[in-house]
Amino acid sequence: MTPAINLLKKNNIAHQVHEYTHDVACTSYGLEAATKMGVAEARVFKTLVLNLSNGDLVIGILPVSSLLSMKLISKAAGAKGATMADKNTVERSTGYVLGGVSPLGQKKRLKTIIDQSAAAYTTIFISAGRRGLEIELNPEDLKQLTSATYVNICQKPNNGIN
Repeated sequence: MTPAINLLKKNNIAHQVHEYTHDVACTSYGLEAATKMGVAEARVFKTLVLNLSNGDLVIGILPVSSLLSMKLISKAAGAKGATMADKNTVERSTGYVLGGVSPLGQKKRLKTIIDQSAAAYTTIFISAGRRGLEIELNPEDLKQLTSATYVNICQKPNNGIN
């Protein structure tokens, strides 16, 4: 069991754990999860840790098929800017390794923002706390457990038009 799964059990939250064999050569963890589980990429959500310009850390949860907008997440977090946190900061603050960072059961509770697209689904998939292990749960339960807000934090697709 991981801290994420233990937290769900402790709070009697309905969920399903999905396991697949992680390919160590793969670095696109979320896309690998979607492919191996046969789930639409828009329903598999990645967990990103960011440094805000005010020195705080924030969690962004968004579909693996999307790119994060630094401008939108900064605004949502009440900061002037944001950058991706480095590997050591991510692992130290969450207790998880890259590619297995779950928004649940982290060492430090950080401000969390979930892309608003999650609200359109009955269930979404998030990391269970290690590579090759995913949790399927209702996005409202994730929102409640992380005290998150729904905000659009994804870049708009560039369809070749500037």
